[in-house]
Amino acid sequence: MRVLGIDPGSETLGWGVVEGIGLKYSLADFGTVKSKPREAFSKRLLKAYSGVEAIIDKFQPDVLSIEEAFYSVNVNVAMKLGQVRGVILLLAEQKGIKIAEYSPRLIKQTVVGHGNAEKHQVGEMVRILLKLKAVPAPHDAADALATAICHFHHAGMQDRIAKSTNKTR
Repeated sequence: MRVLGIDPGSETLGWGVVEGIGLKYSLADFGTVKSKPREAFSKRLLKAYSGVEAIIDKFQPDVLSIEEAFYSVNVNVAMKLGQVRGVILLLAEQKGIKIAEYSPRLIKQTVVGHGNAEKHQVGEMVRILLKLKAVPAPHDAADALATAICHFHHAGMQDRIAKSTNKTR
């Protein structure tokens, strides 16, 4: 299975591709799609769409794992993040890629062990889990990798639940 993790952002969108089976996975690649803050927001959305489309075309992921929307004190920030998520979700649907959404708290809980983990803790655990020499930078890419790793840990459980449900029918 190949999972594309996305940490949505309108200026810096983090992405990471992790591949493997079950809880045995490894890094394929990671990076960011950057936009200029002074660009029109519609142009930043297009850049995010085009950048992630190129990543999908290159790596052909089976699953897109993305952070769910979260509540923000700043309504404008929350709305912009929602729009970026919407564009990425639309792209995944257009490409026929399975979508998995996880809350930021669950991602941190899964990767670090507690839902209030800080950025540097997430980055360090991503480094350890993927057996990397250095913490992936910037933190947006590390967060995207954590999102992909989270899917590996939860997908197996979802498969087991689905199989047991089918057996009881």
